[in-house]
Amino acid sequence: MNYGMIKVAAAIPGVRVADVDYNVQQMESLIAQAEGKGAEIIVFPELSLTGYSCQDLFRQQLLLDKAEEGLLVLLDFTRKLDIITVLGLPVRIGSLLYNCAAVVQHGCLLGLVAKTYLPNYNEFYEKRWFASATDLIAQDVYLAGSPVHVSAEPQVFRTCDGACFGIEICEDVWAPLPPSNNLALAGADIILNLSATDELIGKHDYLVSLVSQQSARMMCGYVYSSCGFGESTQDVVYGGNALIFENGKLLAQASRFSLDPQLRIQQIDIDRLRSERQNNTTFRTAQDGAVAHFVDCKPIAPRDFELIRSVNAHPFIPADDKMAQSCEEILNIQTLGLVKRLQHTHCDKAVIGISGGLDSTLALLIVVRAFDMMGLSRRGIIGITMPGFGTTDRTHTNAVALMESLGITQREISIAKAVTQHFLDIEHSMQVHDVTYENSQARERTQILMDVANQVGGMVIGTGDLSELALGWCTYNGDHMSMYGVNGGVPKTLVQYLIRYMAQLPLFAGQRHTLIDVVDTPISPELTPADAEGNIQQKTEDLVGPYELHDFFLYYLVRYGFRPQKVYMLAQHAFGDRYDDATIKKWLQTFCRRFFNQQFKRSCLPDGPKVGSVSLSPRGDWRMASDAANTLWLKECESL
Repeated sequence: MNYGMIKVAAAIPGVRVADVDYNVQQMESLIAQAEGKGAEIIVFPELSLTGYSCQDLFRQQLLLDKAEEGLLVLLDFTRKLDIITVLGLPVRIGSLLYNCAAVVQHGCLLGLVAKTYLPNYNEFYEKRWFASATDLIAQDVYLAGSPVHVSAEPQVFRTCDGACFGIEICEDVWAPLPPSNNLALAGADIILNLSATDELIGKHDYLVSLVSQQSARMMCGYVYSSCGFGESTQDVVYGGNALIFENGKLLAQASRFSLDPQLRIQQIDIDRLRSERQNNTTFRTAQDGAVAHFVDCKPIAPRDFELIRSVNAHPFIPADDKMAQSCEEILNIQTLGLVKRLQHTHCDKAVIGISGGLDSTLALLIVVRAFDMMGLSRRGIIGITMPGFGTTDRTHTNAVALMESLGITQREISIAKAVTQHFLDIEHSMQVHDVTYENSQARERTQILMDVANQVGGMVIGTGDLSELALGWCTYNGDHMSMYGVNGGVPKTLVQYLIRYMAQLPLFAGQRHTLIDVVDTPISPELTPADAEGNIQQKTEDLVGPYELHDFFLYYLVRYGFRPQKVYMLAQHAFGDRYDDATIKKWLQTFCRRFFNQQFKRSCLPDGPKVGSVSLSPRGDWRMASDAANTLWLKECESL
């Protein structure tokens, strides 16, 4: 396990019913392939040594003896292999026969897990041949020349680097109370399911949904391997299902109805799963009373790490096939949050500063939606442009065009005269474009908004977004403050998508051209003068770094608590075609430094709705000491 990830394989071998020698050969081939590709665990289907559909042949002594011999052959084959192999076979224990999963590594039989829930309906009459795990009497037995302890007690297997897995077999996951519930609560990060699922119309979709939900509910990885071509087609057909899930997300799956053996390999992020569990108080409460016997696997040699799973460069952006649905949901959350606050305060006036930039544009559109939903006149929305020393014609034109076309009340109040007088009062040179020069403008604008809100009996709507809050890229008690911040849960990369989405809606057809131009305008606070041609000179991403990188860092550092080393590795894979390693490292250092140093601004944020899995509200999702040291994080960044 490197970077908290473990590589697993779901295998579907070729099968001949009751031909153990052939089945062993097929399994050896797939084990060798998986070992060569660095897989740490490989899972085979239910009763894979004999074939699942042997029926009354399971009562034949010859077949049962041969299955044990087949296990012995596989033990010898794996003697020099690090990979953990989990396979299915019938096992006689005392006077009963059990449908078992055997765990094999380095030529050792590490454990046996018997199936708990035995189907006894339609074409499946497993109770005719097998006993349930609940019938097991705890004892030590010899199988294939190896001693192994068996019991009804749940077993969790622990790899040498600490990853834990549990096993259930086919019908177990369909039960009202699957064994995987207790296994996961007892500490299993991954559930392995050896299965034999037949194909029926609509059953596959139900199966995928079932496994996905179990993986999500238990916040675990789930590796499912079900038998395929070669099983008897006397009454049913087995299409071959190999599924690998992580917390409800499908990572890999086989092609059903294939005539060829299949091997699906993927990495499961144990760090991510444990982070989810650690932060989920419901999971912690449910763990009370969960018990299991832990079995340690054999040590393995260190392996070179290669990331094979995809990394989404924009984790806050919805998938293309869900873009419209997700955007609408986000906008409704923002809108309903504002509607409730307006109704609660009996307020029919909203005051908002309009700069012609991304954030104020999104906030304005949310206010318009809220007023329309409440049946209030848009004239109650007071949009104020406040041109200053860095305002460009492009942003000013867009701001005015938006307000005019949306039919809101428009005001323009220049801050130049007031700020110039302020500089004279505090004896600050107009030629020194430092933090005082910039923040004085931001605070003057906020003062205007607050005073106008008092004047009209309205509410100041904040425009700052989640990315700015993470970086502290806002003026304390300036644009940092409002009476309700509608964008506080929306990262910058998502703001762009939301505006593009709204530009396509009939409601904002009249603003479409302006909205697209707003998205295409360089991001800037416009607090320093434009260049000689009147273009934006102060570009935010030149100063603090690309927002797509910072949003990526924010997601993985806050959402999962990953250390900088892992975030850096993931960013290399996600952005390798756009940024070199030195650039990624530079901006990761910037993020870690600013995120810690600017916490004091986040400790006193105005109210605002949470829209996604990451929020920096000091009242809910993110509570951090304002004077916490960033030393550990910066040292690790420097060592990258």
